[in-house]
Amino acid sequence: MAVRQLRQTKILPPQAPAARSPRVQTITHGDLQWIDIRQPTPTEMNDLRRSFPFHPLTLDDCLSKVQRPKLDDYTDEGYIFLVLHFPTFNKQNRHTNPVEVDVFVGRGYVVTVHEGVLKPLLQTFAAAQNDEAVRERLMGRGSGFLLYRIIDRLVDYVFPILNKIDEHVESIENEIIDGNVRLLVQNLSFVRRDIITLRRIIKPNLPVLRQLESRERAFLNLDEDTYFGSILDHLGRQWDMLEDDKEIIEGLNDTLDSLTSHRINEVMKILTVISVVLLPMTLVASIYGMNIQLPFDQHPFAFVIVMGWMLLAAVGMMSYFRYKGWI
Repeated sequence: MAVRQLRQTKILPPQAPAARSPRVQTITHGDLQWIDIRQPTPTEMNDLRRSFPFHPLTLDDCLSKVQRPKLDDYTDEGYIFLVLHFPTFNKQNRHTNPVEVDVFVGRGYVVTVHEGVLKPLLQTFAAAQNDEAVRERLMGRGSGFLLYRIIDRLVDYVFPILNKIDEHVESIENEIIDGNVRLLVQNLSFVRRDIITLRRIIKPNLPVLRQLESRERAFLNLDEDTYFGSILDHLGRQWDMLEDDKEIIEGLNDTLDSLTSHRINEVMKILTVISVVLLPMTLVASIYGMNIQLPFDQHPFAFVIVMGWMLLAAVGMMSYFRYKGWI
């Protein structure tokens, strides 16, 4: 047990191989060290294995391409391991993608591992790296508080994405009556895809944060219920916003389907009226096109008479349709 405790508090020395890797950056403030590993490889994981008491399976999880959000509690070893997902928004193709963040937290250290680019995490790390006041604010109260600030920053980053989705939803609402149907269908599909993706990202994080909030861990030196409860409130607000947007999009989709069906019916009605109006004209023209003796075929005004019959038939059909209220 004593050996395990010694390994628990060991941190990477300045000249350790992991510290020299371009994928690894380290900030030290007092007794706390924050190690950020970007696009990890087996080399960095082996360095962590030699320097920390991390379970080999958790290090393998960091190299895995897909991991569901979870919390592995290694309290006896003096650390916890979290897997969380957060969204990033690509403005070029208007697509929301999940990015995984793996976090090891123990007394005196926080290790963040991520494959993709998460601006809030990179910005927070850079601010702590370059500004002593920010470093004191983030790292001056221990590893538990630093974990809270990292997760809180990542969760708050979701709100601008949700606000952008709200703007798209409102735009679709304003254009759904008179807008271009083809463009509306495309925009509706984009927004629905983003909502589905965000729901898939946010929902699995909720039980992880509840698990983190529910138990006190001495090595975190933090009131978990208060701090992580605040993050849960933010996640709850985001989930409610997604639920509202989901209901609105479903309603708009039903409205668009109804409008499209109505427009198709109007087109079909017009085409049907034209076909019915042309039917008697076609019949008269077909009869007088036969090579047989017909009334008035020798009459000098035969053409005028036949055209008059056709016109009367068309006027009669139109009058009947209007009388019935069909047009």
